[in-house]
Amino acid sequence: MRTPVNPFKPTAGGEPPLLIGRAKVIRDFEKGLDNGVGAPGRIMLITGARGTGKTVMLTVFGDKARARKWDVIEETASEGLCERLVNELRSKDHMLDRFSIKPAVSFAGTSISLGEAELSPKRMPETLRKAMSARLDSLAKHHAGLLITIDETQAAQRSDMIALATAIQHQIRERRDIAIAFAGLPQMISDLFNDEVITFLRRAKTNVLTDVPVSDVQDAFGTTFRTSGMTIDGEQLRTAAKATCGYPYMIQLVGYHIWDAADMRDSDIVTDGDIADGLAEARIDLDNAVCVPELHGLSHNDRAYLEAMTASDGPSSTSDIARRMGKTNNYAATYRKRLLDAYIIRETERGEVDFAVPFLREYLRRQQQR
Repeated sequence: MRTPVNPFKPTAGGEPPLLIGRAKVIRDFEKGLDNGVGAPGRIMLITGARGTGKTVMLTVFGDKARARKWDVIEETASEGLCERLVNELRSKDHMLDRFSIKPAVSFAGTSISLGEAELSPKRMPETLRKAMSARLDSLAKHHAGLLITIDETQAAQRSDMIALATAIQHQIRERRDIAIAFAGLPQMISDLFNDEVITFLRRAKTNVLTDVPVSDVQDAFGTTFRTSGMTIDGEQLRTAAKATCGYPYMIQLVGYHIWDAADMRDSDIVTDGDIADGLAEARIDLDNAVCVPELHGLSHNDRAYLEAMTASDGPSSTSDIARRMGKTNNYAATYRKRLLDAYIIRETERGEVDFAVPFLREYLRRQQQR
């Protein structure tokens, strides 16, 4: 009997029912929690291209920690990260619940602000460490620990990362039950973690989320469709799995739209028409959610560089790209650097680059044909 709820969940950051190829990463994290202070999985770095499921992994980690009665603080790197962490660490202890203080005085019934007073960045490591210690003291009474997850780490300010690394390092030295997991883009994360002041974070156990083997996708599709009460044949499964190229976000989109196409007919049998319609809808969603935003704000020459790369089915040499653009190597190198910094392209070997955003090559090719 067909279930009334679509089993596929292609929403950003939400935990999908399919965690294909991620079992070892999850196991490493769980072992880190269970094996105690000093276990490698207690400091973990998750990297990968956009859409490979980094945020999902942080969500799963949080669930695993909560199942062990740990407290979990989930944050996204942006300005004021450590201030928010201090507030969250103190909130359950009824301590100061605002990091910034806005003193004011009243005169003739009117309140006049004296401006905002904030602790200086120099004091932040000490402040964060004390707040963290107080929270861990409270948790220790209940034999529980603390997990902190930081998403989009490439956007973190250097001062915040220094404060966070300093505070965590002290807790580990004091053999506290604490774990931290970072997620972010590979190249930007690499730059951040190579900072000499933040060398402690190099001890993080690194997991690079890559594409899932298509054969595994096919098996997972078969299990998920059949468990939800849908009949789908082997050839349809092969077509659907191949269309994903093993890209985790596309896996969810393809599964979701094929299931939905059959459901719209109120049928529990997937037809070839459902496959075709589902794949077309999945491509539209992927273009709108991934490809279009990546290209937004790029200059004409940035885009020309990317379009020159589409002539290759794989990595392109930088000299070939310049030739296709009709420009000198030095001229093209300016846009190569800009696109590398934005992690839209990546270096494969010396003198070669490829797309870092899955399916962007195919999207640009379709745009060129219009």
